[in-house]
Amino acid sequence: MAFLELHDIHKAYYLGKEKFPVLKGIDLQLERGEFVSILGESGGGKSTLMNIIGGLDRKFTGQVTVDGKLLDHTKEKQLDNYRRRTIGYIYQSYNLISHLNIVENVLVSLDMTTLNGGQRKERAIALLKKVGLGQHLKKRPSQLSGGQKQRVAIARALASDPEIIIADEPTGALDSKNTAEVLKLLEQIAEEGKLVIAVTHSQEVANHGTRIVHLTDGKIDGDTRLKPAYEVPTDAQNDFQAKALSAGASYKNAFKHLTFNFWRNSLIMLGTAIGLFAVLLFSGLGNGVNAFIQDQINSMVNPNSITVMKNPTGKKMGSAELQQSMQQFASDPSKLLITDDQVDRLRDLKHVDKVEPGYQLSTYTLSYNKKNSNSSGIQTWTKAFADDTVETGRVPGDNEIVINKNEAIALTSAKSYKKLQGKTIDLTLQWINEKNQPIQIKGKLKVVGFVKSGQASMPAITNYHTMRELIEKNNGVTKANFVSVNVSDPTYVKGVAKTIQGLKDNGKYTYGAITVGDILDTVNQYVQIASIVLSAIAGISLVVSALMIIVTMYMSVSERTKEIGILRALGQRKKDIRRLFTAESILIGLFSAALALIFAYGFSALLNHLLYNIVKFNMVQITAANIISTVIIALVISFIAALLPARRASRLNPIDALSAD
Repeated sequence: MAFLELHDIHKAYYLGKEKFPVLKGIDLQLERGEFVSILGESGGGKSTLMNIIGGLDRKFTGQVTVDGKLLDHTKEKQLDNYRRRTIGYIYQSYNLISHLNIVENVLVSLDMTTLNGGQRKERAIALLKKVGLGQHLKKRPSQLSGGQKQRVAIARALASDPEIIIADEPTGALDSKNTAEVLKLLEQIAEEGKLVIAVTHSQEVANHGTRIVHLTDGKIDGDTRLKPAYEVPTDAQNDFQAKALSAGASYKNAFKHLTFNFWRNSLIMLGTAIGLFAVLLFSGLGNGVNAFIQDQINSMVNPNSITVMKNPTGKKMGSAELQQSMQQFASDPSKLLITDDQVDRLRDLKHVDKVEPGYQLSTYTLSYNKKNSNSSGIQTWTKAFADDTVETGRVPGDNEIVINKNEAIALTSAKSYKKLQGKTIDLTLQWINEKNQPIQIKGKLKVVGFVKSGQASMPAITNYHTMRELIEKNNGVTKANFVSVNVSDPTYVKGVAKTIQGLKDNGKYTYGAITVGDILDTVNQYVQIASIVLSAIAGISLVVSALMIIVTMYMSVSERTKEIGILRALGQRKKDIRRLFTAESILIGLFSAALALIFAYGFSALLNHLLYNIVKFNMVQITAANIISTVIIALVISFIAALLPARRASRLNPIDALSAD
């Protein structure tokens, strides 16, 4: 049985509904060790026949049998395996990949074998030396002569050790000297037991083979044996096999093309990196602002503390609703007063180690030496305050007060405000009596300290006993209007707050509760919204970058159409072609992300340096989550952008792709 058999092969092309037969019933048997020349004039069907034998043309009728096994041209996967394992191509126009050097051109075929990296490179160099190119290993195809290019093509065709070598007009573009050398190499290949099939219209070339098959008008009209087929060696088995291209090889090849067009791709990476940088910077800025706010609040307030207020509506409410309710009932403070019994009830709660009633008043006036300071927010001292709230002096005792720097300056001067410590000042504030009528509370208090620098918005602070005595002396209502509940451990704060919010009197909810976490959550929510808006604006540039990548990938597909045909002819699958282009796009995304990180860290370091002198805090804080998110965004954008161009590339007809200019 012949190694390659063709039986009743018919092929026709259609222009509209008009049929143009090309092959009209080809029957042919070919053996290994033969150097068969398919001879005929142009248009006789030679190249079409070679495309069928090579597994590139699938639309024909008839049967092709290889080594006793029927080749099913309707099964694309089987054809890919067949081209990868059995076929080696040599073209008249060489069809080398321009951005690869000659070793890499041969490695394209060897990448689809079971050899490891070192073995593949060793075999590629050995084959190039075998065809006389040992001195040109680092050259690209553009640096070689026509004869040298054809030798590279021969080395590549032999790389995977195929059983059939198809040479389509292998000497058509060569001078007489190079023609003789290429024909000698083809003879040597046949002598090694390969089946060499050369398509030619030259009788002189055909005479170098062992057999001439003459094709005229789609039919075989002559089959001449020139000499016996060469003996097929029985021990010429290689220790490797063909296999599908790995993902790693696809990414490696994509990287080579990326670096070959580095300057064009660098502009795309720069544009994408700017968009990613903006998103990363705004995310880092949001983190920094959140951290700054948290630091400021924690420096003023004990995180174990819960501020409990009277629930004026009787409906269960969260911290946000409670704060709105406080504003709503500010004109009727009697609705917000808490009885002593209601204070005592809180002492019995689990995980509560201290309960302190207190007073919060919105407006007050401080007077000293005929100077006044009208301020907002005076409060009694509780464990809710952080330990370092009072920076200069001490926590107020009976008939004592701690004020902030701005108030002290207003009562004295910027240079002498510290001298106010130890002096007695007048306090005037508004409150109500038992009849819910507004009254004025007055008293004299000793200044014993100043709140922490940078906290000019901190309220003046006195203690509960002092405030209660002042109210009582001025015939005011002595009920507290808030309670500070200190929890034994931070992990219990939310649970205790929830319990307090659920307590009822006469079927109505009694208390509302605000924690440091509630305050931070509210503030952070606004900061996050602002960050998202800014990031979304910056994200517009990412859309533009995605469009740039899409255009670039389409340009790449157009420029590399012939390369796609070459890769398909060598046995790469549609999947491999898709991955080649998506891999290049993903690499663009990765490099863009890396560039964006460099920009972001550099700019954030500069911005933090400039702002630290003002706020004593790093306002841009880029986290690992921000970095991971940026990389993921870059990969997703680049992958999606490459999908359509990669799909188009994979769907190209290999025969049409090979004939592209």
